[in-house]
Parts: sequence; structure tokens; C-alpha cells
Amino acid sequence: QLQLAESGGGLVQPGGSLRLSCTFSGFTLRYYHIGWFRQAPGKEREGVSCISSTGESTNYADSVKGRFTISRDNAKDTVYLQMNSLKPEDTAVYYCAAEPRITTVQDMCVSGRGEYWGKGTLVTVSS
Repeated sequence: QLQLAESGGGLVQPGGSLRLSCTFSGFTLRYYHIGWFRQAPGKEREGVSCISSTGESTNYADSVKGRFTISRDNAKDTVYLQMNSLKPEDTAVYYCAAEPRITTVQDMCVSGRGEYWGKGTLVTVSS
């Protein structure tokens, strides 16, 4: 059974850090690009960061460049999103998604394309 499961969300103060993890089961991770997306209350879902199947290519939203880092460990079937210098506007439900590697990571992030999705983890940045 194919599953994606996000973890690592929580409440953090502005300027703090969190590391989100997305674990996969039921399919071969190395054949997929992986993306992190988020949806804040009252807003549309947006692409945060995406990483290619090999890990060689990444894409970041302008709003998180220099603060967030995406990485993957195919051997552990896990993708990470390290989030530093968090801001209140980063508050959202964060989702991971997997997309077959026939597309580009940029296209995946911009279009919000994902064949498989997790259920999300809530990140709240507040003092």
C-alpha cells in the first residue's frame, strides 16, 4: 500500500527552526520527484520546495530561499525540509507529494503537480 506520511510540525517562535520529514512506503522513492507544499488558512496551496529523483536539482519558492533546505535520503525513503528563520507567514499545513520523474522539479513546484500526497502536518509560527 502506497503511503506518504509527514511529521515534524508544531509550534515554534519566530526566528526558530523545524525539520519536517516525509516518509514513504509502498513504492520506489528514487523514481519520483518529491515536493513540499503548504496551504495557509484562506489561501491557495503553494509550492515550497521540490527535489529531483536523484537529488541533483532543487527548486524553492522565493519566499523561502535562503531559509529552507530540502534534502532526500532514498535509502531511508525519507525527504526532509529544514526550515530556519521561521516567520509568522510560514504558518500553514505542509504537505509532501510525489510526482513521477518525467516532469521537472520546477514544473512540479509551480504547477502543484503530485500523483501521491500525504495528509499534512501543521506548522505554526507564533510568539
